[in-house]
Amino acid sequence: MIFQPLITLAYQYKLNPTQQQEIEINHILDVCKSVYNYALRERKDWSSARQSPINSCSIVSEYIIPTETPYPSYNHQAKNLTIAKKTHPRLKSVNAQVLQQTLKTLDRAFCGLKSQGKGFPRFKKKLRSFVFPAMLKNSLGNNRVKLPQLGWIKIKQSRPYPDGFQAKQARIVKKATGYYLMITFTSSELVPDNPVGKKSLGIDAGIESFVATSTGKLIKSPKFLFSQLRELKLASYPAPPPGASGQTPRRLQAQGNADQERERASLLQRRLKKKKKGSNNWLKLQNKIAKLHEKITNTRRDWNFKLAHELCDNTDNIFVEDINFKSWSRGIVRKQSNDSGIGQLINEILPYICWKRGKYYGKVDKDYSSQECPKCGQIEKKKLSDRKHNCSNCGYEINRDIAAAPTPIPSREGSKRGG
Repeated sequence: MIFQPLITLAYQYKLNPTQQQEIEINHILDVCKSVYNYALRERKDWSSARQSPINSCSIVSEYIIPTETPYPSYNHQAKNLTIAKKTHPRLKSVNAQVLQQTLKTLDRAFCGLKSQGKGFPRFKKKLRSFVFPAMLKNSLGNNRVKLPQLGWIKIKQSRPYPDGFQAKQARIVKKATGYYLMITFTSSELVPDNPVGKKSLGIDAGIESFVATSTGKLIKSPKFLFSQLRELKLASYPAPPPGASGQTPRRLQAQGNADQERERASLLQRRLKKKKKGSNNWLKLQNKIAKLHEKITNTRRDWNFKLAHELCDNTDNIFVEDINFKSWSRGIVRKQSNDSGIGQLINEILPYICWKRGKYYGKVDKDYSSQECPKCGQIEKKKLSDRKHNCSNCGYEINRDIAAAPTPIPSREGSKRGG
């Protein structure tokens, strides 16, 4: 039996800071942004100074850094930060651990650049979060939390703190609708992996539908982005006076298809483009757009959680295909996958809900899953436009997405379908 030595839960609460605490939070964000950009500039200059050829000079002006200068790693920059705090009161006004976490964030970005092939880190125009890596003793109260440098701060305790867990760290995030506190709770209790049950359910990420189950159920995806954009458009344009004529109100009130919704979305971006950048009207429209996208994100995540619970209601095991959804987000179904959040459901939400409810969760090979007959195992090539499965061997006919749902079949050991 395999045990997990540590359980980690992240709870999010809405903050209700005082005016002074809000000023302090914004000050911390601003200082962390400066530290991040300065450390990034230091690493970038060190790398650029060593890219010039030996026998020629670069056509781009670069800082001349001596060859014996060490690479500005995290340890080197953290040491220099301690020295700089003695002469810069602005750095001294922020908790030292918060600034160190900012340097660790940059260091993880460079580690991802080398190991995971990610892009080069960019300079931050705004920083939206910072971390307190250690919580104070007795820091959790009723509708309030005690944080370093900020003291007791009010929260909207929408859910109770988990029993048997210890608060390890806190992250403050600035969003369009306000400030949020994300508390990380940990527990050292040993929890075994969920055993394999008797009843299994296969789930396939479809193209026409959101997901298809091996029981023959097709679940359509609500278009979160397009539906919410319609609401914003109706709120953005005031109702016309009686007797007034014009094409804009009638067009916005019409119930159109996805093409019309995309046209309305581009209309909103054109409205923002016409505003003077930095003006009050530009900031108001930016805030409205940010609140809309935050609402879309919350709606999508809530719907995916409810769907995950529904899928776990009548089964013991759930099997999904091992799909790289990052490639989906760059393919022909990029708009559908990004709008529905299928990758978030399959790789993040569904495994957590299965673990929480004691269900077994497993991934199977995706190759030939849509070409293999779920009845006899015959493999036949299909075009992407063929949305029906019609087996020439056994004559079995069914929707292609349902046929591709992976379900272990005992009579076919080693099958691509999860056996």
